[in-house]
Amino acid sequence: MSGYSLAPFILRRPWLANMVMPAANWYANAAGYKKLGLRYGRIPTLPDCDESPPRLIVTQISLEKEGDQYDDLVEEERETTQIALRRLSSKETYDRIYRIRRSVQCSYQHKLLPRDQWTKSEEDTPYLRDIIAQVETELAEKDALDSMSVSKRH
Repeated sequence: MSGYSLAPFILRRPWLANMVMPAANWYANAAGYKKLGLRYGRIPTLPDCDESPPRLIVTQISLEKEGDQYDDLVEEERETTQIALRRLSSKETYDRIYRIRRSVQCSYQHKLLPRDQWTKSEEDTPYLRDIIAQVETELAEKDALDSMSVSKRH
């Protein structure tokens, strides 16, 4: 989904960004992923993003102004994500599965975690996006080498 975005306009004006910040923080808290114990990571930078304007502005200002996409919430069906998940350390894999199972259990019970178990901002660091980017570059390089044609010159 592509469209017009007010995010660059707002982010270039600190007074406007400060004015939108309370609503952005409210929306980030209302999203609830931290209350379920999930880790969100950071969202894409403005030029790379095809998000709709309201969601982009809110998450862009409230979480980080540049960086990565979802980590616990990333689509696992993609080939690059599957390869990246296999490259995670066993501890990180276990922690990820635990967070997802715990959030599913909370969702089934229509409950939130106790406040002391919510994901804190300092814990909400990207751990999977760098590996996914590395896998994507490796696959692009492999495709380029596979489609390369060799011509003999004498």
